[in-house]
Amino acid sequence: MALKGQKTTSDFLEWEKMQSLVLRLERDGEYKFALLIATGSYIGLRISDLLQLRWEQVLNQDYFIITEKKTKKTRKVTINPELQEILVRLYKSLQAEESQYMFINRFGDKPFSIQYVNAKLKEIFIKYNNKGQYSIHFIRKTLGCRVWEVNKYSDQALLLLSQLFNHSSVSTTKIYLGIREQEISNLYLSV
Repeated sequence: MALKGQKTTSDFLEWEKMQSLVLRLERDGEYKFALLIATGSYIGLRISDLLQLRWEQVLNQDYFIITEKKTKKTRKVTINPELQEILVRLYKSLQAEESQYMFINRFGDKPFSIQYVNAKLKEIFIKYNNKGQYSIHFIRKTLGCRVWEVNKYSDQALLLLSQLFNHSSVSTTKIYLGIREQEISNLYLSV
């Protein structure tokens, strides 16, 4: 975790690579991190909100309501059917209880710490040979880049992502996703 005021950068994973990583983690018994990466990539919550989720909020639900820790804003999060399949599968693999945190620590009483998640993600990316600079932000960025790509790199998609991420402006979202000015200019020229 960065020091207060320190700038950090993180790459994103292409959608297919994210899905492949989730399956590889699941195959190798790393169920909690398969769950963390899948859930975060499909719903795009900040890590502080993601770690507070309980199974009963998401399991067999179409959506859930959350008050975001950072912004104090209430948000309705729709659960993608593909994510729901992953949730059910990993819930069974983890033999979890519905009232538990989804990302429960080894003592079984609290969710993971953000520091632990960052350290474990570094291990995972080394083990699975994913080159790049990754921190907890890669999860939200993966969703953002996927949404932008699926929506043909449209300004409308950036506007909606800005609202989804609770950014103060679309330009903040562009910076967050790593969209450079030249790339933006090329988009206009390609139409």
